[in-house]
Amino acid sequence: MDEIIKLKRQIKNTLSAVSLALTSGAGVDNFESYKYMLGQINAYEAILQEISNLLEKKEQYEKHTGNVIDINDRQTKN
Repeated sequence: MDEIIKLKRQIKNTLSAVSLALTSGAGVDNFESYKYMLGQINAYEAILQEISNLLEKKEQYEKHTGNVIDINDRQTKN
């Protein structure tokens, strides 16, 4: 799990660097490089979203692997 967190952090750092270069205009020489950098940003954001979705599913699975007692099936006498 630590490796996934490190990977996520590295992707966020790379995303920030590409975003900063794009917004400051430092790495944009022509329209093709602009489109390339925009594609990188979209790809990094999609990867981060998928990682978050996978981690969320794992967390939900881990929460529900214990013993479950259903108290709604019992009928109470009033």
